Amino acid sequence: MRTHVIDHPLVAHKLTTLRDERTDSPTFRRLTDELVTLLAYEATREVRIDRVRVATPVTETEGVRLSHPRPLVVPILRAGLGMLDGMTRLLPTAEVGFLGMIRDEETLTASTYATRMPDDISGRQVYVLDPMLATGGTLVAAIRELISRGADDVTALCLLAAPEGVTVMERELAGTPVRVVTASLDEGLNESGYIVPGLGDAGDRMYGTAG
Repeated sequence: MRTHVIDHPLVAHKLTTLRDERTDSPTFRRLTDELVTLLAYEATREVRIDRVRVATPVTETEGVRLSHPRPLVVPILRAGLGMLDGMTRLLPTAEVGFLGMIRDEETLTASTYATRMPDDISGRQVYVLDPMLATGGTLVAAIRELISRGADDVTALCLLAAPEGVTVMERELAGTPVRVVTASLDEGLNESGYIVPGLGDAGDRMYGTAG
């Protein structure tokens, strides 16, 4: 597994505002959208392409187009939904699947409650959207589900990651074609399993605490 932390002033600037407890939900959603597009630019560096010939108004030249089958983007519900527009803005022709997962707050283990994606995704590059890589349990479970359906190249986009979660993923997904792209590798987890300094609960910051 590979982990790539984006070192860019615009990424750091937007992330700083996301961390600020005074940032309201509309601003949080907008900045998440902008930040994900920046992360997606790096995450898609190895997207598969085909060489093609194209006619310009002046002459013919060689260019590239995304290969078939198209990439699959999979947000993990619910907070991953807030990252979807920023990702599909860069990959508008990608297909979108959904994976609903919930973490038990006592055991910190993740379980799946909903899936909406093809049974067979063999040969597909998959981009998983999950704002927080904390304990690693949710992403490990999600990526195992994708690999069981045939995915052979998985990239996870996370706003933040904790060293503990990265270690778990490296151990549990050793030898699998997985990459993590994140805006920051933070200090660690607190006793409740939250990333420190972090930005709080990403879902609550995006959508509020109704329900």
